[in-house]
Amino acid sequence: MPEVKLSLEGEDVDLAAAQLFETTGLQGNWEVAKGSIPTKEGTLAVIGTVIGIVGGTVAVAEQIRKWYQEYKKSKKKFDVVLVAGDVRVVLENATIEDIRAVLEELES
Repeated sequence: MPEVKLSLEGEDVDLAAAQLFETTGLQGNWEVAKGSIPTKEGTLAVIGTVIGIVGGTVAVAEQIRKWYQEYKKSKKKFDVVLVAGDVRVVLENATIEDIRAVLEELES
């Protein structure tokens, strides 16, 4: 079964990951990376697996982009990477089309 991996690293990413799965139409799971402990600045690493989406890939890609932009407005420092097969997308400069390309791996 195809799946999409995601990695979040930064401040309060455990809360960000929970919000990502609750609000965007992604189905899957996430956990704090083994051995990752919060630093003095609050930096933490979270890894997750997306096994499905609720809604079309374009709609979910739009929701992911919206979630990322809103979370960045909170002035938290964090990075998010989506990986599926040979496709790797860093959300910092990703377009909706870039995100959709990763999500489409779930449908193949």
